[in-house]
Amino acid sequence: MEIGPQGRVPSAPDRFLVLSLRLRDRRRSLGLTQQEVVRRLASFGVTTSNKALSSLEHGAGIDAAKLPEFAAALDCTVTYLLGLTDDPSSWQPDGALSPGTHPSSDRAIAAPTAPDVADVEPPPVGRPTRRDPRGPSTDHGSAAGTAAGTSWILGPYDRP
Repeated sequence: MEIGPQGRVPSAPDRFLVLSLRLRDRRRSLGLTQQEVVRRLASFGVTTSNKALSSLEHGAGIDAAKLPEFAAALDCTVTYLLGLTDDPSSWQPDGALSPGTHPSSDRAIAAPTAPDVADVEPPPVGRPTRRDPRGPSTDHGSAAGTAAGTSWILGPYDRP
C-alpha cells in the first residue's frame, strides 16, 4: 500500500498522483502501449485518445465513474488503482485500513442519518430559470413569480 506522510494513506490531492502512477506502472507491467490501452478502453465503451491517456498518466484528474473500465482494461481492481492495495487482483484494501475507518484519518466514519422531515423545506413551485433582467416585477406577460430573488416560471400544471 502506498503510505503518505505521517504513515497515513495519501490525502485527496496525493491520490491523483497515486492513481496516475498506478495507471502508468500497471500498463508498463503488462507490456502494453498507450494505444493498446486505448483500444481496450474502447471495448468497454470508454472513448479516449493516446494524448488523454498520457495526461492521465501524468497527473490529470480522472473521472471516477470510469475507474472500473480503466481497471478492467488494465486487468486489475479499482482498489489497486487507488493505491489501497499492492495486489492488482485484490478488492480488499491492505491491513492499514480497518472497516469503518476513513482513509485519510484515524477517526471512525459516522453513519449518515436522515434529516427530520419537519426540518426539510418544501421545494419551490415551478422550475428555476434565469433572473429576469427587468427586475422582480409582478407581471411581465407570463405566469412568473419570484421566490428569494430567483425567478420561477410556472409550468402548465403548477398552481400560481
